[in-house]
Amino acid sequence: MDFVVGLPQTRRQHDSIWVIVDRLTKSAHFLPVKVSYSVEDYAKLYIKEIVKLHGSPLSIISDRGAQFTSHFWRSFQSGLGTQVKPSTAFHPQTDGEVERTIQTLEDMLRECVIDFKGNWDDHLPLIEFSYNNSYDSSIDMAPFKALYSRRCRSPIGWFEVDEFALLGPEVVYEATEKV
Repeated sequence: MDFVVGLPQTRRQHDSIWVIVDRLTKSAHFLPVKVSYSVEDYAKLYIKEIVKLHGSPLSIISDRGAQFTSHFWRSFQSGLGTQVKPSTAFHPQTDGEVERTIQTLEDMLRECVIDFKGNWDDHLPLIEFSYNNSYDSSIDMAPFKALYSRRCRSPIGWFEVDEFALLGPEVVYEATEKV
């Protein structure tokens, strides 16, 4: 777990992205947040966006930010049965997977920032979708496939399975453009 900070503030006042990466499947979640969030806010968001989908992990590697070193966060994770392992100071490779994911996320945001017109948080779900459906050489497949044991059915694949004819070209082209 780590953060992308210093982003332009959106209509919903988001100015950061909380990046959470599964070490096994390399699947990632990109959650829009505010620098001003409390540890309790992060705990609620964690339950709402991570635990509901994946359950509680056995362990978490995170940076040494105040959010993740607080007594509340450690107690919260302990209650979930999760061991918190802070990354080693001055050794960013400890949390290297998240750092690589953040670099990719920043590249994706940079490519699209003009189109987003300051509302990058509206498009973050599509960026997450794109990331999780892109090939990852460390696992020799896309994170989605590693997580669900199948390829993701998406507008990009509609051309391959003849859904183009079923849905009509306008729908397929519009969805493909948005992805």
